[in-house]
Amino acid sequence: MSYLNPEDTNAVMKWIKVQAAAEAVRLTAHAQQEMVAEEIDFDEVLQAIANDDILENYSKHQRGACCLLFGITNRNRPLQIVCTTSGAVLIIITVYVPKQPKWITPTQRRQLL
Repeated sequence: MSYLNPEDTNAVMKWIKVQAAAEAVRLTAHAQQEMVAEEIDFDEVLQAIANDDILENYSKHQRGACCLLFGITNRNRPLQIVCTTSGAVLIIITVYVPKQPKWITPTQRRQLL
């Protein structure tokens, strides 16, 4: 994705959706472990990406541009997906259902004291 500006959220979101639709996606071992633990299948990840939004864009992350996505599956289950957007394919770092106490709502993070 080096030809795209990682700070252009709209362009990043479009690239993510194109990669997911083409199933040009790799899952890290951590993502696979989290998916098993939370009983999330790959189709749900693709569904969430198809209708997701970028919650947080880490365009200048030391390990490369990445972002936190939020989407809803066809089963109406909220998912958050952390992915890197700095490679030739979409790499999913982790996937989880946002829960309390860390998340107040599926899109609102609890403030640390």
